[in-house]
Amino acid sequence: MGRISNTIGLAKVSWGVLRKDRELLFIPVLSFLVSIIVLAVLWVPTLLSIDTAGLAGETSEIPSIVPVVGVLSALALGVVSVFFTGALVAGAHERLTGGDPTVGSALGRATARLPGLLPWALLTATVGLVLQALRERAGGLGRFVVGMIGMAWDVATYLVIPAIVIDGHGPVSGLKTSAAHLKRTWGENIAARVGFGLLGFLAILPVALLLFVTGALGSAAFVVGIVFAVVWVATVMVVLSALGAVFQTALYLYATTGTIPTGFEQSSLSESFRTK
Repeated sequence: MGRISNTIGLAKVSWGVLRKDRELLFIPVLSFLVSIIVLAVLWVPTLLSIDTAGLAGETSEIPSIVPVVGVLSALALGVVSVFFTGALVAGAHERLTGGDPTVGSALGRATARLPGLLPWALLTATVGLVLQALRERAGGLGRFVVGMIGMAWDVATYLVIPAIVIDGHGPVSGLKTSAAHLKRTWGENIAARVGFGLLGFLAILPVALLLFVTGALGSAAFVVGIVFAVVWVATVMVVLSALGAVFQTALYLYATTGTIPTGFEQSSLSESFRTK
């Protein structure tokens, strides 16, 4: 519980840093909008070209193009996610090193790092697809093992994007760098994921209560509650994405330089990288 509490404290410090550059919150929004466009480009022509009515039958076969487009969608969304996460890291790095980032400067830095970000996005998306396929074909014990492998992959790759954006690593050297730092910080990084997940859960919990109350008041109130819930959940996801990028960047800077970044001087960041 101490580590998780420490991570929540660091999230508060991350918000203090992010408040200086709130325009960076537009980057996760832009990532969402681009994802919607990518899905529309891939799926609208696909659905128009097949007999969707026939898919309702129990014995109907799924057209071969559907799983192909599904894989392409996963890869494309992986590229979008990694690129905009890289932009958030770029903006956070500029702020933490004394600069004054803008959305343009963050996107420009991420664009310059595309030679590293693009192959990494394709690699990590492929790993995700393979793990998902194994999970679907495995039994109970197999799903547990695959889940543990997935968790290990997530932990080992936690600092890859900062390594690529900040120090210009390629996907392979970035993975090696991330894994090397996490050999002594794996516990803290798992706690970081749990801590941010807990923050998200606590932030979204009131929405569930709101939907319960509005549902009891009638259909009109319930519709209003749903609209509010969607907006609120989207806002929480945007803020957590930005906070996560600031946190990752600060951890990477401290791990590689041994110096606490600007804005984290009064935090317990140094405890996160104590020798295990």
